[in-house]
Amino acid sequence: MSRVLYLDGFSGISGDMFLGACLDAGLPLNALRSALGSLAVSGYTIGAEPVLRAGVSATQFIVLEDAAAALPHAHEHTHTGADGTVHTHSHAHHQGHAHRSLPEIRTLIGGSALSPAGKARAVAMFQRLAEAEARIHSMPVEQVHLHEVGELDSIIDIVGAVFAMEWLGADRVVCSPLNVGGGMVRSAHGLFPVPAPATLALLGAAPVYSGTVQKELVTPTGALIATTWADAFGPLPPMTIEAVGYGAGSRDNPDTPNVLRIIIGRADDQLAAERVVVIECEIDDMNPQLFGVAMERLYAAGALEVFYIPVQMKKSRPGTLLTVIAMPDLRRPLSDIIFRETTTIGVRYHEVERDILKREIIAVDTALGQVRFKLAWRDGRVVNATPEFEDCAALARTHDLSVKDVQALALQAYGARATAPPTAL
Repeated sequence: MSRVLYLDGFSGISGDMFLGACLDAGLPLNALRSALGSLAVSGYTIGAEPVLRAGVSATQFIVLEDAAAALPHAHEHTHTGADGTVHTHSHAHHQGHAHRSLPEIRTLIGGSALSPAGKARAVAMFQRLAEAEARIHSMPVEQVHLHEVGELDSIIDIVGAVFAMEWLGADRVVCSPLNVGGGMVRSAHGLFPVPAPATLALLGAAPVYSGTVQKELVTPTGALIATTWADAFGPLPPMTIEAVGYGAGSRDNPDTPNVLRIIIGRADDQLAAERVVVIECEIDDMNPQLFGVAMERLYAAGALEVFYIPVQMKKSRPGTLLTVIAMPDLRRPLSDIIFRETTTIGVRYHEVERDILKREIIAVDTALGQVRFKLAWRDGRVVNATPEFEDCAALARTHDLSVKDVQALALQAYGARATAPPTAL
């Protein structure tokens, strides 16, 4: 059974909210401190404290600058909090807390305690940030100085997120559609509508929406974390829940808990549920020779199933129902093929859930040669074992036998293989 982590971004996501949620779900703070303490940066401490957000208990991850480490110069500093609140205050700044370039951040990550794979992941994440900023400002990547995301707390958030994900050990990450908030947000380049340009660039094709809270709810760091690890976006997948964590933003909204919720559990690998789209149309005025071409091109474009059913249409005309089953993101290109290759002038579609068994291909040796079998598993046992027809047909031609005889021989060989006692070592 695989380990699944679900990011529930009903109130957005930021780096500190993600780390707070991980801590709330069981990540030891001392382990996180050890990983971050090896960053070659001084002048800060990290902590966590329990808080309430709209009556929901959550953990807030905190980064504090050490006053003793700051140089004796002060200036006014404006930044956006995890929940979109704009803070302006004056304080002394440590010399190493300036906005950093990508090469400087690579050097910091290289000195961290992350695993080699973790260091590579962290560097790749900052590379994505820099590329997004470079596109927005039309400048070379190496010249980008990462403003909000290049500050110390954001570096801690990203490196900490990499360590947290390694510690949690999720085999699969699913993320809900993200509530990005609304209104305006102030950045180093001025006042922008939510989502901010960098956040929008990093979100890519992730599904988003705007709720009632008109604040920045998804930060660039949060967008980066979600899109880096999410294998899919959608509803909570089937799982047995093992842990739940709530990570708090700094603002306490009265109506909606300002938290990121993570849900960790075990998925049943033997039975997977997925969402597919069903596309249909009826055709009663097409040359029958074209149906084969349409089917071939639909399969070539990624359709999971294509089939035809004879139907009786209006005015008692005989017709054909075309049904295509595919992954939802292929609806548009497959509909284009249907319009191009058939005479229909309209299609309908709807999304449905389907359950599929875990499948495996194995090779079975028979007296005539090797035959591949498709196995289907449920609850840890094989419920279907089917010999591949093309393998049986090829052996039938070679040995001048009927395909039925070869199939029977293959099933007999599979049965003997399945019941054979294990070989002693």
